Amino acid sequence: MRHSFAFAALVASIAALTAAADPADAVRLDILPGWENADGTQMAGLRVSLDDGWKTYWRAPGDAGIPPVFSWNGSENVRGVSFHWPVPEVHSQNGMRTFGYQGEFTIPVTVHRSADGTARLKGKVQIGVCSDICVPVTLRFDQLLPEGGARDGQIASALVDQPMTAKEGRVAAATCAFDPTSDGAHLTVKVQMPQLAEMELAVIEAGDPRIWVAEPVVERQGDWLVAQTRMYHDYDGPMVINRGSMRITVLGAGQAVDIQGCSGS
Repeated sequence: MRHSFAFAALVASIAALTAAADPADAVRLDILPGWENADGTQMAGLRVSLDDGWKTYWRAPGDAGIPPVFSWNGSENVRGVSFHWPVPEVHSQNGMRTFGYQGEFTIPVTVHRSADGTARLKGKVQIGVCSDICVPVTLRFDQLLPEGGARDGQIASALVDQPMTAKEGRVAAATCAFDPTSDGAHLTVKVQMPQLAEMELAVIEAGDPRIWVAEPVVERQGDWLVAQTRMYHDYDGPMVINRGSMRITVLGAGQAVDIQGCSGS
């Protein structure tokens, strides 16, 4: 039941494919090699270009979206990567809210090398792209990242556009309270922070892809933002939640604050 809206939207999208342009032709992916940081990591960028009228999704797409899934098979001299997602746009359609991007945007990526020398960033990403319909599209990439490099304005601009940290957003506290239910848990998140905008939204991620968090109801109680929602899981046994892996993003007026981890109430 928790995935019924997303599943219905995907089925309707696939059924409509014959009447629409090929979504694969509406999106392109380029790797920007970027520059080497002082600590030896490489700041690269994933530049996504969408045709007019098309959009795609943020890492947490919302109730009806398709989350991006990356594979790095074929990469060389790469120990791991860290994403720096720009603040997403908020879209509403058919009573459902999603988070994503339109036009051209760049996702900065910190590449952690296994050793000194040239790295190769190779793999694929499956993303959802939408016009009148939403369907998954697989994009492949293969780019050498030589040592050194030069500062890239597109990557630098996208780094500026990422959410504020909890410290930058003047977050004084973040708590999570769980009330078990027969099929998951009711979750109450409280964040003590200055108000971003008259209308604020919250996106809550459990840190475990097997745990789904519904869109929360958000209200202000003085200095506290309070978000209440439901959590479900798709595995047998009790739901196990790590407070340190919880991620809360507060959005408002084109800004965002990224809060990682929460304490008990």
